[in-house]
Amino acid sequence: MLYVISLTCAGINYFFLFLIVFLLLYLTEIVKVKSSLFVRRFSRYKSFTPIEKATARMMAKTASQMGANFILALGDNFYYKGVSDVNDPRFQVTFEDVYTQDSLNIPWYVIAGNHDHAGNVLAQIEYSQKSKRWNFPYYYYEMNFRVPRTDSTLTIIMLDTVLMCGNSDDFLDQQPRAPRSGIQANRQLLWLQERLAKSKADYLLVAGHYPVWSISEHGPTDCLLKKLRPLLKKYKATAYLCGHDHNLQESGIGYVVSGAGNFMDPDVRHRNQVPRGYLKFFNGDAGTLGGFAHVEVNKREMTVTFIQARGTSLYRAVLKKRDLSRVDEYV
Repeated sequence: MLYVISLTCAGINYFFLFLIVFLLLYLTEIVKVKSSLFVRRFSRYKSFTPIEKATARMMAKTASQMGANFILALGDNFYYKGVSDVNDPRFQVTFEDVYTQDSLNIPWYVIAGNHDHAGNVLAQIEYSQKSKRWNFPYYYYEMNFRVPRTDSTLTIIMLDTVLMCGNSDDFLDQQPRAPRSGIQANRQLLWLQERLAKSKADYLLVAGHYPVWSISEHGPTDCLLKKLRPLLKKYKATAYLCGHDHNLQESGIGYVVSGAGNFMDPDVRHRNQVPRGYLKFFNGDAGTLGGFAHVEVNKREMTVTFIQARGTSLYRAVLKKRDLSRVDEYV
């Protein structure tokens, strides 16, 4: 699940945020590199699925043509069991040797997913000291940016939704179990509320691994509906970005799921668990050869576009700049 972000100037579009989530899986052994929108999977022979190759090419092409400043990787970076230590060969095989294009040789800002928590997340944090582009300072953190040549600002808050809600078992289609440490979960939640309350940014993005809303395999995350969604609404977040499910979705205003980088999952078993009329877009059609989300931010608005691997635009949503003086419906 990768979000590729660029700070550039081009006419009135001063800031481009590329949200690219790739779901990567091995044919027999799954090694996943997700940036909240990009996850890749390899076979044991280190080959690529057609969807993965096609999506990766379009991701690199988009970043090259539009410019990109950094990428957000939103968890499940290494299937199934994460990494063992900072010298685990998967860092090289599934990250450094895969994302080799010049346009992707930019900072990657990383958080952990449920599969990463099956291994050593601290090793992924420590890897920040070994790689020039891998940036994983802590389980959760905040980043602040200014749109060039404007007075507009962007804040991105990166969460560890596994620490907040607990781990889950994809094969059993479980909701996250209770967090391993209630103290850690509450500490993160209090930190998040403090950061949201203080934010005056024109665009406020919150990113995590688990979805708040999803009609697909994993469905809405009950813990996040209870703990996170009220805060997103209260403090007028612009959008919530995530992965976990292997398709492209938008629900409500700004709930973005982008996890279509390796395969497309048409599963809609939880469609009745999303409020009627709330789903704005869903695509799990394998015929699209996968896809990703591209986000463009300028001084007036933020545009989210789902792009399939062939380069065709599938869907576009325009999100408003925050107006903290108004009492209206946000995410």
